[in-house]
Amino acid sequence: MTTSDKAIITCAVTGVLTDPSRFPVPVTAAEMAASAKEAYDAGATIMHLHFRNQTPGMGYMPTWDPDVAAEVTSAVREACPGVIINMSTGTFGPDVSEQVACMERIRPEIAACNAGSLNYLKTRKDGDWAWPPMVFDNPVDKVQTMLDAMRRTTTLPEFECFDVGIVRSVGLYADNGMCEHPHYNFVMGVASGMPIDVDLLPLLLKYIRAGCGWEVTAIGRQDIWPLHQKTADLGGWLRTGVEDTFYLPDGSRARGNGDLVEAIARCARNAGREVASPDEARVAIGLV
Repeated sequence: MTTSDKAIITCAVTGVLTDPSRFPVPVTAAEMAASAKEAYDAGATIMHLHFRNQTPGMGYMPTWDPDVAAEVTSAVREACPGVIINMSTGTFGPDVSEQVACMERIRPEIAACNAGSLNYLKTRKDGDWAWPPMVFDNPVDKVQTMLDAMRRTTTLPEFECFDVGIVRSVGLYADNGMCEHPHYNFVMGVASGMPIDVDLLPLLLKYIRAGCGWEVTAIGRQDIWPLHQKTADLGGWLRTGVEDTFYLPDGSRARGNGDLVEAIARCARNAGREVASPDEARVAIGLV
């Protein structure tokens, strides 16, 4: 088995707004490092990081303070030798100066690049909106600003695609010279985006550029695990973590990121794939 055949596993360590008083999401640098270490020991070589407000009682809110970003990232890197950092960049509105400042401070190897706009919607059982309808706005000039910053920091963009049109848009970015050899992340499970659908995944692969890497962010409960297995079977990178789910394949609640990464590593092995080490992942991604 070559390095490129091995499964590269990402752990989405905490997420954006999940309340740490109700769910097992890490907030402080020490908590982030400890949770990342559990995921790393289970096979994750990439840590997708969001940064939380460190003010007491405010850990359910995000922050773009470069000092917090640096503290968290340094703690994770120290706890997980050779780990690859993947920084979140998602924000509403055109101003990405805070995200760019964090990127310039920590210089992550990978960063999310939300590749298109989406009506971000969800309804409750009674049909009422779960939150006021909003647009997750990612027009081309905003995407270009993020790509320019990533070029300066030698950061690999991970294009997050919430629907099929956004997948196709990434190819147009490449045609236009905005990027080369894009890496795709199919975000599946947002109520107004692509569904958790095993049958959809092979179709999506028809619309990516030849030879490009891809992965799936599967958001949901127990229903996401057949999609993870299909991703492993088809040769994609694998991603899980408490940003995306709290549920294991048997429907039980995960204690944290270590449990989830152990489960997704089993998906890789079920597909006959070994799990990549940090060094192997760096070679496969082209970071060395």
